This record gives sequence, C-alpha cells and structure tokens, in this order.
Amino acid sequence: MSLEKILSKVETAKKDSGRQNDKINVIAVSKVQPIARIKKVLNEGHRLFGENRVQESLEKWPKLIDEYGKIELHLVGSLQTNKVKDAMNLFDVIHSIDREKLIVKISNEAQNLGFCPDLFIQVNTGNETQKAGVKKEEVTKLLDLAKLHSLPIIGLMCLPPINELPSDHFKILNRIAKEHNLQRVSMGMSNDFEDAIKFGATDIRIGSAIFGPRE
Repeated sequence: MSLEKILSKVETAKKDSGRQNDKINVIAVSKVQPIARIKKVLNEGHRLFGENRVQESLEKWPKLIDEYGKIELHLVGSLQTNKVKDAMNLFDVIHSIDREKLIVKISNEAQNLGFCPDLFIQVNTGNETQKAGVKKEEVTKLLDLAKLHSLPIIGLMCLPPINELPSDHFKILNRIAKEHNLQRVSMGMSNDFEDAIKFGATDIRIGSAIFGPRE
C-alpha cells in the first residue's frame, strides 16, 4: 500500500468517525527499512517518521536530515536510560516513557541540555508481563512525577495485546487520556489504524503498510 493510499484511508476514517476537522499525525515507522525506501517516502513529501532504536536512528537520520532538511522524528520503541541523551538530541517526540527512573534521567538531561522533546507515557493496557509500559492503575502516579519534574507530557501511547481486540484497548487508552486532560493519543498501526482513529487516535504509527515488509 502506498503512502497516498494510507493518507486517503486516514481521511475516510476521519470522515466516518465525525472527525473531519481533527489532525491525525501519520508516523511512518521506518525501522530496519532500506534507505532507498525511506527516500522514496521523503521524495513524496512526507516529513514525519518513527523509529524503534536509538542507535539505528543515529546511523541514518542525521545524514537524511542534512539532505532533506527538517524532519520530525518520533521514538516509538523502548528507551534505555543510557540512550536518553542521544534520544533527546535526535528525536522531537518520545512515545515510550514508562518508569520513574526514566523520568528522572530525562529531567536531569533536560536541565543539562536546556530543552526536552515532547513525551508520551506508554500504557500497558493489557497488563502483559512481557511488555513495556506502565500499568493502567499507575498512570496517575507517573504523570504526577513527570509534572513534578516539569516534563512536557502531551499524551499516552499503547500497544494492544496481539490476541485481543485492539479496539478494546483503544477505548481504554482514550478514556485514561481524557481523565487526565491529555490531548494526544498514540495508537493504531498498519492493521488497525482505522479503528484507532474511530476511538480517538491523534497519532498513528504505520510501518509495513507504507514501506512494505521489513527485510
């Protein structure tokens, strides 16, 4: 599926959901994709991309930014504390804040650097033991800590369990976001972004549907 078709489907989903005037950020997730495929999407004019790993991103995006100019980069994968400084210097938005130690580290680096990317808190809506993200019942505690450190939390993110209906988890995430007056909700990927838009997604993360299967 091409970028053009994805954007068309987004507009249709917005219309069907009564959200015609809402902005939906389509994050083209380019992890482990060949540079040629990324450049194809860049040449189509898209400037919003997502990556899962800091090191991989450092190896390719500075050169692409030099070539193409301003690109908005989102880190959508887990962030290790030893990669925080590199992540903050490269990414405009980080979607995977999920523990107190990470908040403290980001706060310290923000003071040193004089700036901080926008942040999403990742919520483990299915309470899966093997998956990153804060438990639903601990969101308030993490948000309060982030506020104490004056960090720019702009929304919530989730990855629904693969064996459950994604829509059930989209509802949960949107509800929690509204409870905390957060405006952004990062949810929905290649196979379920239309449902995510129906349930309030503002940021959708599309990989293979734009770039094709990962090599």
